[in-house]
Parts: sequence; structure tokens; C-alpha cells
Amino acid sequence: MKLGPLWLKIQIACGDALAMGPGKADLLEAIITEGSISGAGRALGMSYRRAWLLVDEMNRCFDPVLVETLKGGGRERGAKVSATGLEVLEAYREMERDAIKVADRAGYARLSAHLRAVPLTDA
Repeated sequence: MKLGPLWLKIQIACGDALAMGPGKADLLEAIITEGSISGAGRALGMSYRRAWLLVDEMNRCFDPVLVETLKGGGRERGAKVSATGLEVLEAYREMERDAIKVADRAGYARLSAHLRAVPLTDA
């Protein structure tokens, strides 16, 4: 999320892995909307492989898994965000909303007072 010159990005680590961040939260929302990992990837402009790797990393970091794949020949194909996935997504979005409040704090104003609009060019 962008607050003037300040960009806030909340990332949740699981060991050396990135368990959750803004892109993974967007991917979960796209899976909810599209009903599949491939559809979610397309909607976000990423390959199926990239989307699958992100889902796999999330699933390895949370217990129980955040995304369940549905196998079968009928209507039950694709993927769905589990109840845990919905809970984690809402908690993450809540943390993002709380982080926006940092723009009202004195530290943000002090930092912003010294921040250039653009970096100096190399001489």
C-alpha cells in the first residue's frame, strides 16, 4: 500500500520462506474469485507455474493448508481457499489496514521531512 512517499509492505516469514505478503494475499483473493489456481494466475498476469509455487509455499508454511485443490472429473475441479486460508487472509488484510495508521504518527512526519522527491542522479 502506498501512503505518499512511504510504501508499506507487510511480509510474514516462516523460517527462510515468505509465508504471506501482499502478492500472496492477492493470489488468495483471485483463487476465491476464479475458483482455480490457473484462473487466479491468469487474472493476476502470472504463469500457472508461478501461481502454483506461491500456493505451495503458503501451504507449506501454514497448518492446515490455505488452498485445497479439488480433483475429479465433474464439477469438483479447481481449487478453493480453505477456512484457515480465509482466516489468514482476513488477519493479513487487517494488519494492512492497521499499518496505514502509521502515516498519522510523528515518526512518519519526521522521516518524510528529510525524504527527497526523487533520488539524486549519479554525477
